[in-house]
Amino acid sequence: MIISGTENIEDHDDPLYALSEFYRAFNSADLQLMEYNWSASPQASMANPLGDIKFGWPQICSVYKRLFEGPFQVYVEYHDYRIQRTHELFVAVGRERGYKRQDGDELKLAIRTTRLFRREANRWRQLHHHGSLDDPGMLARYRGHSS
Repeated sequence: MIISGTENIEDHDDPLYALSEFYRAFNSADLQLMEYNWSASPQASMANPLGDIKFGWPQICSVYKRLFEGPFQVYVEYHDYRIQRTHELFVAVGRERGYKRQDGDELKLAIRTTRLFRREANRWRQLHHHGSLDDPGMLARYRGHSS
């Protein structure tokens, strides 16, 4: 199953629900839903090609805010993933594919992605994200694609 945020998953205990919620927030540039998806813990962390390493929602939020308010459009979907789950945690390891568009120019994206969610207040909240672009040349083009 490809996760893009458009899935109709009704079981809120299903890790796929939390993943779909994240991609819905990301692909619709919904910062409020993104905040709801992420843990408010200062232990929350993110390491990705655009935002370096960030800790806590205020720092993580700054990356999404810059991305959502930027002069480009980014779309990604999650595929080729595996989920490992305990009662309190789940980790999803897989790949994102998509694009970054600006002024008629499109950069295809291929990203290795890991997301860790923890059960908080009876729901899944994202605690960690790590993303790496597959191709070093793509990383240079991604960063140089105006920010």
